[in-house]
Amino acid sequence: MEVIPAIDLLEGRCVRLYQGDYEQSQVFDENPVAVARQWEEQGATRLHLVDLDGAKVGHPVNWEAIEAIVQSVNIPVQVGGGLRDRQSVADLLAKGVQRVILGTVAVEQPDLVQTLCQAFPSQIVVGIDARNGKVATRGWLETSEVDATQLASQMAESGAAAIIYTDIHRDGTLKGPNRDALRELAQTVSVPVIASGGVSSLTDVLGLLSLEPLGVTGVIVGRALYTGELSLQEAVRAVGSGRWQDIPPDLGSSAFA
Repeated sequence: MEVIPAIDLLEGRCVRLYQGDYEQSQVFDENPVAVARQWEEQGATRLHLVDLDGAKVGHPVNWEAIEAIVQSVNIPVQVGGGLRDRQSVADLLAKGVQRVILGTVAVEQPDLVQTLCQAFPSQIVVGIDARNGKVATRGWLETSEVDATQLASQMAESGAAAIIYTDIHRDGTLKGPNRDALRELAQTVSVPVIASGGVSSLTDVLGLLSLEPLGVTGVIVGRALYTGELSLQEAVRAVGSGRWQDIPPDLGSSAFA
């Protein structure tokens, strides 16, 4: 299982939101490139970038920060937030982003998702952000009537490389992931599922290992890393992924705590 650090970008800075609320943002670092390098040094095998400005306005905004991060690390980077047309997807992939994450268009333009999956095989991931089981869109500012599990199944059939599932009510709260929802989702779809939202401790990470045989292959971690509640090095060691054999022991603590 991959432990994937999240870097949420708002006006070029590394922040975290509480339950997706833009009015409840906390700045953790003015330099997201430095943050990306730190996570790579601590054993991350992938980075998860979210363009919060882009998600809100409907097109990528933090191009400079994203490109700088991609050029500064040697591990794959996946990016989501405001990707609602083919050109934006193509432009990000051309800049060296390995995978792009589509959210709103999965609800509003499912045919476009299928087209993009065919055009960019293995590089399209669908992010399903759920509020009480229903899919939220447009930077979590709107909630649709679309069932999260049904959408996941449809997107998997359309060719998505993976599904990222976020429980909005748990995101940024450190209350633990929604394992029941993840189990249901993983049993429904035939593609890998990545858990996101609420991870607060190493116990939460280890608790997801029981879902790995069902297809939960990764977990995205945000606030807990930045507050020091969770050590990335310890998490990577515990799940047995990453480059943990090569990580010096003094890199285990968070610089943001």
